[in-house]
Amino acid sequence: MRSLLALTLANLRSFTRDRAALFWTLAFPVVFVILFGTIFAGGSTDYTLGWVDQDGTPPVQALHEAFTSNAPVELLDLSIDDARAKMLAGDLDGIIVLPKGLAEAVAAGEGSQTPPGPPVAITVITDPSRTSTSQAVQQIATGLVMAANLQLSGATPLLTIAPESLLTGRLNSVSFFVPSILAMALMQLGIFAAIPLVQQREKGILKRLNTTPLPRWALVGSNVIVRLIIAAAQTVIILGIGLALLGVEITGSPLLIAGFVVLGALAFTSIGYVIASFARTEEAANGMTSVVQFPLMFLSGIFFPLEVMPEWLRGVATFLPLTYLGDALRQTMVGGTPFAPLGVDALVLAGWLAVTLAISARYFRWQ
Repeated sequence: MRSLLALTLANLRSFTRDRAALFWTLAFPVVFVILFGTIFAGGSTDYTLGWVDQDGTPPVQALHEAFTSNAPVELLDLSIDDARAKMLAGDLDGIIVLPKGLAEAVAAGEGSQTPPGPPVAITVITDPSRTSTSQAVQQIATGLVMAANLQLSGATPLLTIAPESLLTGRLNSVSFFVPSILAMALMQLGIFAAIPLVQQREKGILKRLNTTPLPRWALVGSNVIVRLIIAAAQTVIILGIGLALLGVEITGSPLLIAGFVVLGALAFTSIGYVIASFARTEEAANGMTSVVQFPLMFLSGIFFPLEVMPEWLRGVATFLPLTYLGDALRQTMVGGTPFAPLGVDALVLAGWLAVTLAISARYFRWQ
């Protein structure tokens, strides 16, 4: 029994001395619980919708009141062109279009079990690049229109919902997921550059290379070029799968896409060099990359839409480089609704590249 107790205590001491094991076993689940709990603790979401009244009659006003009284929405009276422009700019979550002739159809069929014609279609325009928001807006509109049907004519539908996508072309939900996966892959490629650098420093490889006639810029440049080649391979593979197997349609300029891929890969590789500058051991580098990686993945809007997060977390997202890389790739690849203009995306990524490059140049150690 004493030997069993002694061995158990020895194994516990060994486990607690392994910082990486402690992190992944104890701290990592706690981080996930707090992170996801905070993301989805934002409470109910209010949606801002464009209200396009092409009929201008009392029944339409009654529907307007039903929407504002019974759903978490704010309605803005707009023309169809203004509504589309605002939605493309990211200022609206959806558009409700009430067609001309709606009042006449309602009056003709109200209280009748055999309406004179097909139901009047109320168009609901949503953005497929914002999957959860799109589904929520359609569900709200469908529920309120069903309630209106029951009130007007019992079981016979006088009104129906006609869903429409904001964007043209053969785009589907996967079309907006593929750029997010590419952005995540570029982020991981860059920050995980820290681990082999720390390994080489611990083994004395960097010290020996530093004593050779090769200039330092050539040593660093070769590492960066390798990362860019891998980034190009990642891009070809991910887009190839999207095009060949998932039916994704790339609508943007290949040169613009390539430019943001290169800029994103450089920015995150530079972040990887910052991690390598301060991580003294491979174990520390693993922990630091994990601490950087997971907030970037889950707070940048590539997996969870920013609108489901609390306001303060959305503020955090505006400082994260992955937010802007994902946004730029969605805009350039499939015409997604912008989080920021492309010029802002490029400036933010370039700013992260410049700042992290300066930090790593100042603090990177060769031994």
